[in-house]
Amino acid sequence: MRGPIALAVLVILVALGLNSVFVVDEREKALVLRFGEVQQVKTEPGLGFKIPVVDTVVKYDDRILSLTTQPLEVTPEDDRRLVVDAFARWRIVDVVKFREAVGAGGEQIAKNRIDGILNNAIREVLGSVPSTAVLSDDRTPLMNRIRDLARREASSLGVDVIDVRLTRTDLPEQNLAATYGRMRAEREREAADERARGAEAAQRVRATADRTAVEVTSQAKKEAEIVRGEADAQANKIYADAYGKDPEFFAFNRALQFYAQSMKTQTSSLVTQPDSLYFDYERFLRSIGEKPGAGVANAAGQ
Repeated sequence: MRGPIALAVLVILVALGLNSVFVVDEREKALVLRFGEVQQVKTEPGLGFKIPVVDTVVKYDDRILSLTTQPLEVTPEDDRRLVVDAFARWRIVDVVKFREAVGAGGEQIAKNRIDGILNNAIREVLGSVPSTAVLSDDRTPLMNRIRDLARREASSLGVDVIDVRLTRTDLPEQNLAATYGRMRAEREREAADERARGAEAAQRVRATADRTAVEVTSQAKKEAEIVRGEADAQANKIYADAYGKDPEFFAFNRALQFYAQSMKTQTSSLVTQPDSLYFDYERFLRSIGEKPGAGVANAAGQ
């Protein structure tokens, strides 16, 4: 009987020995629980020991975990509803606090809690900005704000929210047509404003150009009148000098100018008295035409 008893005792001792040892790899963290109370925290990889039967070992993933939210409708500051999808990267940093927060539910309960925290953070952040900011290409500041807010809320679970990304921000199908119409109306209004400002600027340019043209024309006319007056004065001086030297030749020259002006066209008509001075030189010029030699001689004598 001693042999079988010793063998049974040995088997029991081996089983108890094996049951008192557990292994934690580099991807895990472990808690040793005794009647639900934490007795030991094992965060480093290697062998751990516990009391057989009395103690239990609970292991948690030490890697960065992902969480994808369900499509969520949010209302930005301008009351345009948007459908938003997001995903988060999170990690367990305090296994004791994590155990106290989620109990025996483990990571699944934690995901549900983090999902609610993330949805609340998305609604709070996106509800404080216009939809144009949410729909823009650069949403990094918004995502950082959501991450920071979710991180503060999730710290009570013993987890760290490492990153949050918005994967989709679209308009609901039933709102697309109305939203596009409003966007088109806004763009048309902006275009009308731009055209009005352009027309105003063009009007200012035209007014400035017209004023400049009037000023330049007025200055040119002024200078022309001055030059013309100086020329007339000089011409009158020449005429006066010529008149002083030979009054008869001066009168004859003025008569020739008068004839040239009065006979410019074929239909010129002149009404005057028969004894007018006009006919004195006219008869003289006619005599030049009838007797060229005599007329020239008479002109030279006069």
